[in-house]
Amino acid sequence: MQNILSSSLLSKNIKNKIYRTVIFSAFENWSLTLTEERKLKVFENRALRRMCGPMRDEVTGEWRGLYNEELNDLYSLPNIIRVIKSRRLKWTRHVARMEDRRYV
Repeated sequence: MQNILSSSLLSKNIKNKIYRTVIFSAFENWSLTLTEERKLKVFENRALRRMCGPMRDEVTGEWRGLYNEELNDLYSLPNIIRVIKSRRLKWTRHVARMEDRRYV
């Protein structure tokens, strides 16, 4: 996965779609503790840094990694924790609407 996200042959949009499809679907059924949420957020930031690449500092002109705030500005979609929780809530609503004779 690391090679795909850091490849210069793919556009950022394609990398983003691959990330969202593969990673989000893999984690959507997890029940998360606070520790796991923090680890997933760190993983997400690392993946986003690979997708976006380094940035040239305006003041010094040197290349540097992106800060978390810059990543959040560039990646305007909801973070992985929010997506997991919303999908879990969506599934819970779906199960609540099922008839009593059906088994989940």
